[in-house]
Amino acid sequence: MKILVPVKRVVDYNVKVRVLADASGVDTKNVKMSMNPFDEIAIEEAVRLKEQGLATEVIAVSCGTSQCQETLRTALALGADRAILVETPADADFELQPLAVAKLLNALVAREKPALVILGKQAIDDDANQTGQMLAALANMPQATCASKVELADGQARVTREVDGGQEVLSMRLPAVLTADLRLNEPRYVTLPNIMKAKKKPLETIKPEDLGVDVMPRLKTLKVVEPAGRKAGVKVADVAALLDKLKNEAKVI
Repeated sequence: MKILVPVKRVVDYNVKVRVLADASGVDTKNVKMSMNPFDEIAIEEAVRLKEQGLATEVIAVSCGTSQCQETLRTALALGADRAILVETPADADFELQPLAVAKLLNALVAREKPALVILGKQAIDDDANQTGQMLAALANMPQATCASKVELADGQARVTREVDGGQEVLSMRLPAVLTADLRLNEPRYVTLPNIMKAKKKPLETIKPEDLGVDVMPRLKTLKVVEPAGRKAGVKVADVAALLDKLKNEAKVI
């Protein structure tokens, strides 16, 4: 059984993001990049399923510029068996959007025929939370989003996911698409021996046109701005003063 795991190269979560002076986007020059944290969780889950004998191969996939090879090597060091890079233009004006990624992944699903596709529930750069759902629709596969527990048996996936009222358990036939939540697992650390082994694992590079997919953007970003700074809090003498400020200043009651 194959498991396909898409991974994305994003600005490291420890980095404070800065907006460009012309408000056209985020400044990524000389900024540390890393694998999307939710995608690390997806890779870890796929590797654990393989270690349990429930999968035979874990394939990491990334869509983006040639620099995404670094992210794929990290995925290989975490335990993926091979990697595929769908290389897109390095043009600063080009934006690879969720629908285009879903179409690329759909083409790879048709080619590789995995029994399971595990994605991070969202990327921390755009927080779109769309690619997994779009892929499931394009591939006509059942899906479970925000998975906090995954069990495989008898050609089915049993997925536990957290909802507002508690937990929801879904059962679906394979092949299926899952998106990983933070509570699914804790990814392992990448060790130096595994980094060295990852350099020898196969990494295939293809173009979107090889898959017959048009990746031109459908949406245009008009403006990017930093969130407004929060005002300092104030102390009130009593409940009456609090209610007065909530009513007359904040106007929330």
